[in-house]
Parts: sequence; C-alpha cells; structure tokens
Amino acid sequence: MKSQAVKGTHDVLPEEQPAWRRLLSAAEQVLERAGARPLTTPVFEYSEVFEKSVGESADLIVQKEMYTFEDRGGRSLTLRPEFTAGVLRAFIEHGMHTLPTPVKLWSAGPLFRAENVQRGRYRQFHQINLEILGLSQALADAEAVQLMYATLRACGLDRVHMRVGSVGDPEDRAAYNAYLRAELEPVQQRLSETSRERLRLNPMRVLDSKSEEDQALLAPLERPIDFLGEAARAHLDQVLAFLRDWGVPFEIDPGIVRGLDYYRRTAFEAHYQGIGAQSALGGGGRYDGLVENLGGPPMPGVGWAMGVERVLDAMAQEALAAAADEAPELFLVPLDDAAIAEVAALAVRLRRSRRVEHAYVRRNPGKGLRDADRSGATFAGLRGEAERRKDVLQLKHMASGEQTEVPVSDLEGFLDARA
Repeated sequence: MKSQAVKGTHDVLPEEQPAWRRLLSAAEQVLERAGARPLTTPVFEYSEVFEKSVGESADLIVQKEMYTFEDRGGRSLTLRPEFTAGVLRAFIEHGMHTLPTPVKLWSAGPLFRAENVQRGRYRQFHQINLEILGLSQALADAEAVQLMYATLRACGLDRVHMRVGSVGDPEDRAAYNAYLRAELEPVQQRLSETSRERLRLNPMRVLDSKSEEDQALLAPLERPIDFLGEAARAHLDQVLAFLRDWGVPFEIDPGIVRGLDYYRRTAFEAHYQGIGAQSALGGGGRYDGLVENLGGPPMPGVGWAMGVERVLDAMAQEALAAAADEAPELFLVPLDDAAIAEVAALAVRLRRSRRVEHAYVRRNPGKGLRDADRSGATFAGLRGEAERRKDVLQLKHMASGEQTEVPVSDLEGFLDARA
C-alpha cells in the first residue's frame, strides 16, 4: 500500500507553519491580555466525561462520531471530540472552582471526530478554545463574543462578523422543542434521516440541517428567539447592548442553535465572507449547569471554540499566510574549504538573535548567490581567502543587488541598522 496520511488527517507542511504560528500567537496575545490562562489537557479522557457532558442527542453520540476504545484494563477511553468537557474535568479535579471568579482558561490542540470529510473539516482537526467560568452576567457572554472577534481580527482577518442569538432557558427550549415536534411530525417522512432522528431526540437541532428540503419545511416556522422567556430575552438584550457599545459587528440570528446539549441562553458564531457556504469559523455560548453535571459545584460558564483549519483557510484568502516569515535574514556562503567552518561558527553565534543559514560545502559565488536566493534570505554573505585576510564578509542585499564589505566585528550592527 502506498504510504499516505489516514483519510481525514493532514500534515502541516513547513511552508504552512508561519500561518499556524501567527494564529496561535494572536490567540495567546488577545486571550492572555484579557486574563485567560493556558491549560493543556490530555487528548483522551474516560468516556463518561464526554458522555455526561455532550448529551444523548448530540451528533457525537447519535452518529457515533467519537473515537472510543478500551485500554488494557478494560476501561473505556475516548479521544477528545471537543475541549469543554475535558477542561471542566480539569477545573473540578484541580480545585480551580475555589479560585476568585471569573476563571478564564484557554486551550489549543487536536480533536478527533469520525465524521464526513469536507473543506475545513477533518477527522483529526484543531481548535482554539476559551472558557469563562463563574459569572452568570450578560457581561461575560459579551466579553466571550468580543474576544473571539478580537482574536480573529488579530490574525489580520477583515471580513469577520458575529452572529448572535439565544437558545433560551431549559423551559424555553422545552417549549420550542414541543412546538417543532407538533409542526414537523406530520411531515417527518419528508425530512432527511438525520433530521428525523434529531426530531425524536432534540428537535431544535433540526434547524442545523444542511438539507435544502429540510430547510424548505422549516422556512415558515418560528425560531428559538421567538420562544424566549422574559429572563432569557433580557439577558440577550444586555449582551447585544455591550457589543454595540464596543463596536463589535454582529447580526441577530433568530435561528441559531448549538450542536451540543449543554448550551443555554446566549449562542454565537463567527462567520467569514470568502470561504463558501460553510462560512462559520467557530462558535460558542453559555452552558450553566455543565460543571455541576460533571461532578463539580453549581457554577455558570460561557465559552467558545474556533476551528484552526477553517481560520487558516480564511487567512489564505487574504494572503496572510506568506512564507516570508520563515526566510533567513542572512545566508552565508563559504568560497573555499577553510571558510566552511568559519561561516558555520559565525552562524551559530548569530542565531542567538536572528535567522541565519549557510551552505555546507564550498560554493563558487554564482552558485552561492543562487542558494541564497532560493532560501529567500535578505542578505548573502560571501567568505573566502580575500575576505579572510581582512576578516570581512562581502554582504549582498538580494533585492537591490547592493554589495558592501562589512567587518565581521561590525556585522550585527550593520544588520540591525538595515532591518
């Protein structure tokens, strides 16, 4: 069999790494400035952690999307399909619920779901995740929305907007689910198979259907926002007021739902113009009650996750993934055998503060300059017998062709001045 990556997984090639680093750096800067602390959890947990959190009607359970296996002791383990459950397990286990609130935690890494592979969606994929724990106020929801928007803007994305709505309190959801059952059960044979199963377990999830025929049946029906009780509606109004005050661009989405059962009240998504119909980069919402469901004390929470691959797709549309970040500042060329060790030693010293590469065998000037050009270096530094006698480098600026003789002792100052 030809060696290749497993379907639904992908390699992150060297030329793609600068964009990944840019995204993670943006998240770190935005989230940690807001008081979020990094948390790394294992890539697998006891299966009950996810079974307790996601709810029996979630696609992860219904469509058997979780990668679950037994270890040698017969214990059921699952590769994490989402971050929140594992983060909250760690939050409870390590007593973080006793810390002053709010407790803000952010994570990044791979997740695993056995689902259909499509653009920006893989079986091993990556997310950046934020949780804000301990606050029930609408201000926390608004901050979560703003931080997602700010992270995406910090990546350089201009065409981002937020969609905000509410799935209501549990009683609001129950009323809306009863309404949908009454409206859709008489025509359920016209629904897709997935929507029929959702109608049985959690009717609100039918709104997420990608089937055109399903959406045609849903078009005349009321949306979750129409069923909000007084408290949930007042909460949403406060969230929207904060976002308007902060200048976060958003639209109200009356039909927004979340794919996991633990969400209540505020729900939101980030969308990007330019990556096709599936324009969502991430989403989140409030999940009061989930900490308690996982064995912790009663504690409210709100959070979000964004798909790294989808954000990178958007960044590529705006040419924000340039490989120039990887190019060396200086490429050293040994023109004779004695210079091989000299340029290698110089490179080791210079690498304390800058990117430097070198040829590993002697090169004539023409081939050496071609090597420097291929590397993308800003400068090429040539060293041979003539340069050794004066302890200099012939430094050539690759873009302009300007060539300067620079003493080795002055090299770092010269490069700093030309940066």
